Amino acid sequence: MAGLLKGVGAGGRGIGKWPYSGPLASTLVHMVLEADPLRSRNVSDRMAPTGSEPPAVAGAAARNNHWNARRVATRHTPTTPPTTAMLDGSLEEIIPEPEFASVLGPHTDGLFRFANTHSGGGGRELGKGDLIRLVNLAEALESFLDDHGARYNQTFHDFTELVASTRGIALAGFSVAHLKSRLSSYGAQASMEDKESSELEAAVEKTNAFLGQAIGNLLEASRQEAAERGVSVTAEGEPHGPPSNTASGGGELLRRLLPRNVGQTEPENEEQKVAEVVSKYLQACAMLEDISIRNIAADDEREKFLRRACTEEQARVYEATVHNLQSAYDTYIKNTVLEREDGRLGRLRGHISTALHMLEAVTHLVHFVERHESGVRSDRAEERIANLVVRTEVRELTLNALLFWANRTMQSGRSLADDLLPSYTNVQILEVELSEDVELHARPAALIVGIVNRYGTPVELEVAGTRCNAGSILELMITIGSNADARRFRFRGDETPLADIARLFECSLGESGLEDLPPELAYLRA
Repeated sequence: MAGLLKGVGAGGRGIGKWPYSGPLASTLVHMVLEADPLRSRNVSDRMAPTGSEPPAVAGAAARNNHWNARRVATRHTPTTPPTTAMLDGSLEEIIPEPEFASVLGPHTDGLFRFANTHSGGGGRELGKGDLIRLVNLAEALESFLDDHGARYNQTFHDFTELVASTRGIALAGFSVAHLKSRLSSYGAQASMEDKESSELEAAVEKTNAFLGQAIGNLLEASRQEAAERGVSVTAEGEPHGPPSNTASGGGELLRRLLPRNVGQTEPENEEQKVAEVVSKYLQACAMLEDISIRNIAADDEREKFLRRACTEEQARVYEATVHNLQSAYDTYIKNTVLEREDGRLGRLRGHISTALHMLEAVTHLVHFVERHESGVRSDRAEERIANLVVRTEVRELTLNALLFWANRTMQSGRSLADDLLPSYTNVQILEVELSEDVELHARPAALIVGIVNRYGTPVELEVAGTRCNAGSILELMITIGSNADARRFRFRGDETPLADIARLFECSLGESGLEDLPPELAYLRA
């Protein structure tokens, strides 16, 4: 395995090799270092062993003869293998800040050409294509800065944080711009009163305008900061002006993703698929309803609510719940015969998508604010960014324009979901009684929950007048424990899960062993 160790940068001596006398004594150590003008300068000086370089002879033929002679010697003369002493030179090097500024300049060209093109652009707002291109440009520049430790450098820290903030606000802006372009086609407003529908449109418009202004502020501040730090800032715009705001303008807008189906079983028929998605929609509505989301005008009260109910971690849960719901719809229902024949299904997806884009923006804005308070930014950067993107306005939009209307959009589709569920389920009542030698404790209760969750449609359990969700192990155990002497149980739900629950009771709740379960319940053994 012939190998090379390449020196890079000014002062490098070229190529160095040493023989290796390990298990494969006829081979050479192989190491390649990527050329980077800002790193590992003179690496070959530090790492190539003394005597490894060829004599100062001119011409490729003479150098090849030298290496050929060393290869022959290597095959027949075992020598000392490389030691850590040979590699004790640092692979990192401190970069003089003026030198980094000169190298940074070309990497800022894309972002600042974008800024130059869109500043003073006659009032044209940034569209989806513009925003996704801006995200990509800012992300590439931020990665370059992070690769060279700029976030932890006093001179370039503020610039790095400005670029990172631009990317974050642009991500929120993309979600809102996408919603604005699709809002009327989603059809969610058909479930709202005219006044409520107009208020939703106004909230989207207000948020879109604020984020566009924030992006402009951050880009201008980034340009000023770069110039103050000695970075060469281009005055040119994009070569052919701003691209079209169509789906093809400015990067990949469509992400092709695999279904989000880890831990899920595929429904057996299309009606069951619809019932499962509708049931999950109602569960998502209940999740958001439990937060008691409302418009709050007072800054301190609003802040207290968001800290309690919408931290970044919580915001990601809300977003992921609705995102999984849309993914399930697109996997099992979209473009099916049922969707074409039942217009209610497409409208339900409109409610899901409208809420999803708002929750995406909520997540990005909550992250933006919490990053302010995490200590990652310096005090100077914190103050500067706070002046560019006013925190109280971000929080007001996060709750009153985004989270509030995401919830309202979901709740306004609730009656639609309630109307759909009976159309795709056959609700029955199952009454069962336990024999004297069988107890309904934690293990069989978990099997009941497994059946309910497999089919995804709601099943209610009633014990001695107390009702609970049979798909929740916590509710189930509380209800059973509160009625420990009960022997009769009443289940209400779709006939498909009820049939499997009946089978489970027929085989004594699997207490004789899961291997004795009937074939229809084989999935409970997994």
